[in-house]
Amino acid sequence: MRWLTVGLLALIVLLQYPLWLGKGGWLKVWEYDRQLKLEKEETRQLEIRNAGLDAEVRDLKQGYEAIEERARFELGMVKQDEIFVQIPERPAVTAPLESPKTQ
Repeated sequence: MRWLTVGLLALIVLLQYPLWLGKGGWLKVWEYDRQLKLEKEETRQLEIRNAGLDAEVRDLKQGYEAIEERARFELGMVKQDEIFVQIPERPAVTAPLESPKTQ
């Protein structure tokens, strides 16, 4: 009876090995599922970026406002009859140094 129990237990272990550790086992399935989730997140981020780029391309093709905005901010251009005024930023004001107290 003891040999039968050991034999059945060994058979169960041999049948379970491919299920858990084999080529298409659960461990591989879990790893593939984790990789799939990472790829889906990356794809979602790329789709958002592509949608923004697509909107920018459409805006550049349809009107001059986007082109004008880029010319002003990236190239520092002004219109022909405009006057450009640049106000420099003030340096941070530091607190005056305290004089040592005399006693």
